[in-house]
Amino acid sequence: MSHDLFEAARAAMRLAYAPYSKFPVGAAIRAEDGRIYAGANIENISFPQGWCAEPTAISHMIMGGAKKIVEMAVIAEKLPLCPPCGGCRQKIAEFATAETPIYLCDETGVKKTVTMADLLPHSFETDVIG
Repeated sequence: MSHDLFEAARAAMRLAYAPYSKFPVGAAIRAEDGRIYAGANIENISFPQGWCAEPTAISHMIMGGAKKIVEMAVIAEKLPLCPPCGGCRQKIAEFATAETPIYLCDETGVKKTVTMADLLPHSFETDVIG
């Protein structure tokens, strides 16, 4: 089930706009509606005013009408098994549960699965998304 998320994240990474860091990242979410929503990092010359791949994917999910992350894949071209940054971890936690699997990928596929609780064990919790 995670292979299609890997493929979507890798395709998104190829669309990254990362002329300053040269660090393309892609992310893909499977939401509660079963659809996949993907995103890439998008930089801005006024660094750090760009945004990461994970919130881009979350934005697509919300705009698509979904509200919950069922599972997520993340890939970075230059760093195998690149986990989401600290800020993105809390953004993901807003729409995920502690048990939500996050797949860390390299160029060949999913190599490690962690849970949201593994990534952010003491996140702020919300009961808004239930």
